[in-house]
Amino acid sequence: MSGTQKINPDTARAYLAKSRLSDELDGNALEVLSRSVSTRELKTDEFLMEAGHLDDSLHILVSGKLEVIAPSLGSEPVTLAVLTPGDLAGEMSFVDGAPHAVGLRALIPCEVISISRGDLEGLLDTHPRVVYQVMRTIVRAAHHIVRKMNMQHVEMTRYFYKSSGRY
Repeated sequence: MSGTQKINPDTARAYLAKSRLSDELDGNALEVLSRSVSTRELKTDEFLMEAGHLDDSLHILVSGKLEVIAPSLGSEPVTLAVLTPGDLAGEMSFVDGAPHAVGLRALIPCEVISISRGDLEGLLDTHPRVVYQVMRTIVRAAHHIVRKMNMQHVEMTRYFYKSSGRY
């Protein structure tokens, strides 16, 4: 895996401003958070994270496309989604500290910025509102994923049982 490097806070702030975090964070919060950001470049087919592994970072895709893949009982993993620039990744493991349920693989060369759990927790005493806003964004992202999965479940149920007459 490519090495992680600290980046210039101005560059980090610009990247954060284009991410889902900017929905919650104001300019001051982006400034505070930008001091804790590192970056990593991934080559095509390189994994940012693999299912079953631990990682204590919240990742934000800056450029490229990341494939969200789940292990399957068959020989091939299953693609669940494709992340695009601005999307968050690894948010659930970031919060609960559990191993990742899915893997993330670069479909094309990618740049990812990351914030470690320790760095975010270090802001609790001095910038609790920033921590709250980051966590609120994570909850919203998780809620979006659950809502999407629920809609897909309903569509699959309709398809299998032909209950809506559209199939």
